[in-house]
Amino acid sequence: MATRDAIIAASAHTPKPADLTYQYGTAGFRMKAAILDSVVFRVGLLAALRSRKLNGQIIGVMITASHNPPGDNGVKLVDPMGEMLETSWEAHATTLANAPSNEALADSYQKLEHDLSINPEAKCQVVFARDTRASGSRLVAALVAGLKVTNAQYTDYKLMTTPQLHYITRCLNTQGKPFAYGEPTEKGYYEKTAAAFEKAMQGRKHNGGVTVDCANGVGGPKLRELIKYLPTVAGGGLQIKVVNDDVLQPDRLNYQCGADYVKTGQKAPPSSQATPLARCASLDGDADRIVYYFIDSENVFRLLDGDRIATLAALFIGDLIKHAGLTEKLKLGVVQTAYANGASTDYVTQYLGVPVVCTNTGVKHLHHAATKFDVGVYFEANGHGTVVFSEVALKRIAKYQPQSPAQASALETLRALTELINQTVGDALSDLLLVEVILAHKGWGPSEWNLTYTDLPNRLVRVEVKDRNIFKAVDAERKLESPPGIQNQINALVGKYKNGRSFARASGTEEAVRVYAEAATRGEADDLATKVAGLVKQYGV
Repeated sequence: MATRDAIIAASAHTPKPADLTYQYGTAGFRMKAAILDSVVFRVGLLAALRSRKLNGQIIGVMITASHNPPGDNGVKLVDPMGEMLETSWEAHATTLANAPSNEALADSYQKLEHDLSINPEAKCQVVFARDTRASGSRLVAALVAGLKVTNAQYTDYKLMTTPQLHYITRCLNTQGKPFAYGEPTEKGYYEKTAAAFEKAMQGRKHNGGVTVDCANGVGGPKLRELIKYLPTVAGGGLQIKVVNDDVLQPDRLNYQCGADYVKTGQKAPPSSQATPLARCASLDGDADRIVYYFIDSENVFRLLDGDRIATLAALFIGDLIKHAGLTEKLKLGVVQTAYANGASTDYVTQYLGVPVVCTNTGVKHLHHAATKFDVGVYFEANGHGTVVFSEVALKRIAKYQPQSPAQASALETLRALTELINQTVGDALSDLLLVEVILAHKGWGPSEWNLTYTDLPNRLVRVEVKDRNIFKAVDAERKLESPPGIQNQINALVGKYKNGRSFARASGTEEAVRVYAEAATRGEADDLATKVAGLVKQYGV
């Protein structure tokens, strides 16, 4: 139980800056690390409330700013099954974060406790981890202060990737239950992932190795650790070359490397020394995103982003379902956002014959939509995504009796994928191994993968604005309903370009609007993006 006086006294060590307003967004709270202390303390209070509300189930807290610069940091909560914080609680997080004084914070805390019918004497448990940012240890201290004042039981898992913390949270909450998720340790994560990878490979040979750029973030040491559990190269295992894994110099995090650098700039990191047709991949700072890329035979950079990973996964899993004899028992679907390349959507719906659902940006929206399918594949174009299997699907896959050796082989691979894929959240390490399994089974290199469809040329532009909140999107963020009149002008511009499509969307983490455009040619896509960005700037002054 947290008394009012105790909260006031503890909060006094991390007072809220008077001139700032915080908002819990798609990535939790994320901003300059120097102004985050009060927020993280208050997240500690909220995590305790959330656990008590859920009868003592374990809540996760991750301190990370993903692909942001080293001077930033962030904090987000993880619900018991490893999913994002329930949407209705985002408002509670924002309320606590913006309480203007220590006294107002204590009042807000007790009001939430009352309004949500939370027993202040109930048990609460929290686990947390952080990435490699220099500010992480200081912010952990603020979090612990919030947990202590609420008498929460807590465990510090130190340095982890974000997906590992999601995995741990789900494992702890499913121990001893049907479909227990795994051993709730970092070692358990490696052992489960490696065993499933080896089983899914079914003796297939890899077509060369893969070079992985780890953004100089926590994914570097964790990938090196995972490699220790994988089959050796001498024993026919995958050769993984780890680059950009310097975590001893925090300022190098995400600097000219990482998934966001590659995706946004449409180019390889300067440190990349890839030879033509060699497979390369880049993680982001907390290893929940991955994109692939390669240099083709004409020395042209080719990006294989989240759209490409989603279509590859849908192709392979769809084939496995068919060959296992489960077509009538499992419904496969793909979930995308407005950022998905139009050519990828056409490929999935027209060539694969798989339904596609479009949602708002943010993994919580995609994850929720994916759970509506028996097997839901979701990836954002930035490389953040996974595959989720419903409880019904897992039971059917586990119990189905194959009618032939071919069905048995497909079923064994499908079962292994349910273990290999981190179903709690996008996980760059397990997604890396998923892609490598698929390429090995199909006997493909990156060029064959790239030939599945031709991307429409596209451009993403960031426009700084005075107030991002005036840009209100509808229709899965594909249209703006405000400012009044802007959408009609965007429509008029789009109509001038062959295969033109463009939308503008307020950033969830900064005072900016992101403009996406695609068209039949590179020049037209760039021109359309520039003109729509000009409109946004005009309205956003």
